[in-house]
Amino acid sequence: MKRVTRGVSSIISLKLHSRMDRILLAIILTAWTCSASPPNFVLLFADDLGFGDLGSYGHPSSLTPNLDRLAAGGLRFTDFYCSSPVCSPSRASLLTGRYQTRSGIYPGVLYPSSIGGLPLNETTIAEVLKPLGYATAVMGKWHLGFGSKGMYLPTNHGFDQYLGIPYSHDMGPCQNLTCFPPDIKCFGKCDVDVVTVPLIHNEVIIQQPANFLDLERAYSDFATNFITTSAKKKQPFFLYYPSHHTHYPQYAGPDAAEKSLRGPFGDALLELDNTIGKIMTTLEKTGVINNTLVLFTSDNGPELMRMSRGGNAGLLKCGKSTTYEGGMREPAIAFWPGTIRPGVTHELASTLDVLPTITRLAGAKLPKVMLDGVDMTEILVHQGKSQRETMMFYPTDPSEKYGLFALRLGKYKAHFYTRGASHSSTTPDQDCSVFAGFKAHDPPLIFDLEADPSEHYPLSLEGQPDLQAVLERIKNVKEQFEASMVFGESQMSKGTDRGLEPCCNPDCSPKPDCCRC
Repeated sequence: MKRVTRGVSSIISLKLHSRMDRILLAIILTAWTCSASPPNFVLLFADDLGFGDLGSYGHPSSLTPNLDRLAAGGLRFTDFYCSSPVCSPSRASLLTGRYQTRSGIYPGVLYPSSIGGLPLNETTIAEVLKPLGYATAVMGKWHLGFGSKGMYLPTNHGFDQYLGIPYSHDMGPCQNLTCFPPDIKCFGKCDVDVVTVPLIHNEVIIQQPANFLDLERAYSDFATNFITTSAKKKQPFFLYYPSHHTHYPQYAGPDAAEKSLRGPFGDALLELDNTIGKIMTTLEKTGVINNTLVLFTSDNGPELMRMSRGGNAGLLKCGKSTTYEGGMREPAIAFWPGTIRPGVTHELASTLDVLPTITRLAGAKLPKVMLDGVDMTEILVHQGKSQRETMMFYPTDPSEKYGLFALRLGKYKAHFYTRGASHSSTTPDQDCSVFAGFKAHDPPLIFDLEADPSEHYPLSLEGQPDLQAVLERIKNVKEQFEASMVFGESQMSKGTDRGLEPCCNPDCSPKPDCCRC
């Protein structure tokens, strides 16, 4: 389905009470599909941003005017999930519509020296759109592998252009790097005894170490040029912006440094918001904003171990690296003037659903593989019901032995296993700490997430036949899902090779210190 005009959207806004209404709507949309330009897609993906970090999600001191405008003019989700509580697997699922266990992006995350990466036979959103003539570009944090001669970079996964750091910007020494002007050094040391983080254009390292103070300006210029060029050529486009913000160590250039009320974290968040604002301005100036779907969310929950520098999960329990709500339930906003009506939806949705949704809206073909995502068009266009009834919760180290740690069915969530994590330590809740070790629950802990989104009060099954029936259904769904899950070869288990670390002077010595340009 292509973009719907304002005239058609007024019809869409009516409640479709009968089957005949839906048939009529399908006819109208089909007719529009034949004449309209294919829609553009802008996918904005924050890093380690918590459910409670945005002003539109209730944070009292965050300065996010552009994201707040998107939320006010678009559709804000309250029950939106990523597929994993850490970076690499979450990104794999976003781009492929498949749980990370299928593609092999587990356990944990990829590193500069990782031998593996997102398998080249996995189909990304970019590869779905390319046969339809879309221009595709990505800027920011890739984190799906570098590999031998950059074999896993975005340009080998369907993207025409890439500008960014191929993994987390803390995966290199940062104690002597500047994170805030005029010369405020980054907080902490980050990873030591590895190469400094490189800035890569397509497959070529153009700067090492990357200049954090100038990074967002470079990304804004890249996005402006890409959108403007595509619009002039009347070519539909897909822009993917997986930001480094608000991951540790926070950084910000002169336009955002010391401009927020939340200190370094708030400044980094403001810089992310500024970049998003510049993208939106470009969409407006080029006249394509009414034909562009903008989606915003985050890869996983906040890194609470950083305390005030680590984000906020709001009323949700724990954060990054846990399968509690704070680890995987994310802010999410969909914006499309004239097609998406402003509002709030409580329907269940996930990053897994982005690929199937974009595929349908573009009129593309779904990959011929097992997908875990569903089409969200009904939610976006009609503010209707979700096709998704369940959400699965894998830990950072999924295994066939233990399977799912938790499962949500409707409003109920059952924890079969729980475990804290170092990323979520330092909070008063002892369940979040790394010292809260692995624990099996039989019967599982079950929560009503509508009444208790903070997962404070497990429900008693005693004398509750309806709840017992719900739990039996959850168990059956879990059993069926796990029986259908075929684990792909673990890319992380392929190990590491220090010779694979990106270096702009590959023949220099001694490494890693000589890798500078």
